[in-house]
Amino acid sequence: MNEPATILITGAAGFIGFNTAQKLLQRGDRIIGIDNLNDYYDVNLKLSRLSILKKFPNFVFHKIDISDKSALDAAVENEKIDKILNLAAQAGVRYSLINPYSYEKTNLNGFLNVIELARHRKISNFVFASSSSVYGKNKKLPYSEEDRVDNPISMYAATKKADELIAHAYAHLFSLPSTGLRFFTVYGPWGRPDMALFKFTDAIVKNKPIDIYNYGKMKRDFTYIDDIVRGTIAALDNAFDYEIINLGNNKPVDLLYFVECIEKSLGMKAKRNLAPLQPGDVVSTYADISKAQRLLGFQPKMSIEKGIDNFIAWYKEYYKI
Repeated sequence: MNEPATILITGAAGFIGFNTAQKLLQRGDRIIGIDNLNDYYDVNLKLSRLSILKKFPNFVFHKIDISDKSALDAAVENEKIDKILNLAAQAGVRYSLINPYSYEKTNLNGFLNVIELARHRKISNFVFASSSSVYGKNKKLPYSEEDRVDNPISMYAATKKADELIAHAYAHLFSLPSTGLRFFTVYGPWGRPDMALFKFTDAIVKNKPIDIYNYGKMKRDFTYIDDIVRGTIAALDNAFDYEIINLGNNKPVDLLYFVECIEKSLGMKAKRNLAPLQPGDVVSTYADISKAQRLLGFQPKMSIEKGIDNFIAWYKEYYKI
């Protein structure tokens, strides 16, 4: 059992940040949460997550942007921080085609500010979010951490790959223990409205059509939030000199089956709009998780059917349907 630690979590009001913070608070760690509460998606959802975290006496929150170095440094000036979990990022592949500068600001400048903080404060473990997007158009499945990832096909993926390289340099130069987690399509209660499960559910409930890209010929390694949280906490509890680790479900799901599961859970049929592949999108994602199993004892437990049921139960309760 790990001793209670003070952990700085950026992106604390985000989907993964909120769920991870909650688990760490429950086990007795002290969390300093940072988030800029931007409006990339519904801010009310972020505020609802925050209101749950604020009930814990061992939680402190600062509304700041990690790209603002002076605000970040000032917020934690008098804090003794043991570990950092950097989850703050401008998310989304498609949005990076519209607003590339927001990715440069948060995912590059902001990342540099946080890792600089980790370096100067002699943090014992720096864990950060990477993404399955870095695999780009790699043909070999499942995706392994040993694969070369030099061909990103979105600005988002390029910034995530850059973060891995920056962390590698810092680990080498300053002996900063760093672990990058490549998350694979995370879903579940309190999820992101810009992601497929939330978007599809919302549209079906409102009797609107759903866009199914690449005419449904897509597979995603959907990974349930509780599985991701366990893997993330294991990474925080085990410091490595430098590692990149896949956190996925290791069971890709056919997109059309995914839609069927949502329809079944809602008891409603979707109006399907079959559309071509979107720029920046990949056809399949599939994680080789042998490294996560070996280093973190990671073993995903949630089936896609039950995971979708859990999300829809949450969705109905949250939106009072």
